[in-house]
Amino acid sequence: MTTRRDFLKTMTMASAGLALGAGDVLGAQSSTSQKKVTDKVKIAYIGIGNRGEQIIGDFARTGMVEVVALCDVDMGAAHTQKVMNLYPNAKRFRDFRELFDKAGNDFDAVAIATPDHSHFPISMLALASGKHVYVEKPLARTFYEAELLMQAARKRPNLATQVGNQGHSEGNYFQFKAWMDAGIIKDVTAVTAHMNNPRRWHSWDTNIYKFPEGQQLPKDMDWNTWLCAAPYHDYNKDYHLGQWRCWYDFGMGCLGDWGAHILDTVHEFLELGLPYEVSMKYANGHNDYFYPYSSTILFRFPQRKGMPPVDITWYDGLDNLPPIPAGYGVSGLDPNIPATNQGDTPASKLNPGKIIYTKDLTFKGGTHGSTLSIIPEEKAKEMAGKLPEVPKSPSNHFKNFLLACMGQEKTRSPFEINGVLSQVFSLGVIAQRLNTQIFFDPRTKQITNNEFANAMLAAVPPRKGWDEFYKL
Repeated sequence: MTTRRDFLKTMTMASAGLALGAGDVLGAQSSTSQKKVTDKVKIAYIGIGNRGEQIIGDFARTGMVEVVALCDVDMGAAHTQKVMNLYPNAKRFRDFRELFDKAGNDFDAVAIATPDHSHFPISMLALASGKHVYVEKPLARTFYEAELLMQAARKRPNLATQVGNQGHSEGNYFQFKAWMDAGIIKDVTAVTAHMNNPRRWHSWDTNIYKFPEGQQLPKDMDWNTWLCAAPYHDYNKDYHLGQWRCWYDFGMGCLGDWGAHILDTVHEFLELGLPYEVSMKYANGHNDYFYPYSSTILFRFPQRKGMPPVDITWYDGLDNLPPIPAGYGVSGLDPNIPATNQGDTPASKLNPGKIIYTKDLTFKGGTHGSTLSIIPEEKAKEMAGKLPEVPKSPSNHFKNFLLACMGQEKTRSPFEINGVLSQVFSLGVIAQRLNTQIFFDPRTKQITNNEFANAMLAAVPPRKGWDEFYKL
């Protein structure tokens, strides 16, 4: 029997092996050399329904892909049929392992739009197979999975990696950097991040004491592959078609879903790294199975490179609006935010976004690529003549990835950058799940005040047969 202690030890050894550049288990290298921009990237899509269908459309609009293969555990179901009809000549697979085994020589890159818990094994196998990887956010569900993926990517610098937080190729990314370079954004001390829209689990009973009963598996669905390394659960509709986001065992809740779209530029350009403290300040509807109705989480980051310490406070839940500073104005919803498979974003008292406090100025911003503005309006008018010109994005997020596959650009949200933010969110989820305060040592990457929380950095050991992905 593998204990948590054994698993943590295994993870440490695996990390060391990757850091030292141990040989690939599969021994594969990328077959992609530098290509002309007019060439197409041969791509395989893994997860082709719902969000997968959306990103497949985004890649198609670039005119830069040749679709070689489609893979989905629910191949042929209503939500995957549309993409199958679009690419009738593409090879089809239910199991991603079979995709790499039987068609691995046919494509250069993969785009992964599967549940959070399955990002890790698919991405690891793709990198070990010499493929460029685009994967939806969050990069991984656990701290150690993100650590291993970052190390695997660093070991293979010839492979392009991109995490699907599209804001890194839109206005806010370039504005934030330009404003920092010009000294407009400086000495940030606090950030409020908020996402107060309804979530899938808000109608569920928080007196839950066991997982849902098993139900009839949809025809031809490969449930074992859907589960990947996660603990075994009998199939239930409340795990499928986006419902997985609700559960600690499969998803990252509201924080993992929206955090990357709200906090990505703050985290990258302020060079926040990892926090030293994460505290659950408020929880409504806390239980052991799915995410709270509402959460307030405080992340504390130390001083860095002459920049002051930063406190980030995250608010989610309908009853949990953050304090709004004087002169905030109207909370507008950016029309450029991508649609979701849950329909239109509902009207909200406060749309998803952030408030950034510095020693001299206060900024408000939305989500995804929404740009920042200075508040109050009087201060914005005073600063108008001092604001630098913001460069335009040379490519959208999908074209950026494809150009990187061709050696023409570098990706703006590679594993090495986004992975640390994914780790921040995994620490937040640990604090949520235990409804507690944790102290974290960024140097040793250990939680120092709670053994249970520290074991959760790696979660439970993978199911039999799935441990190999932690050794790639």
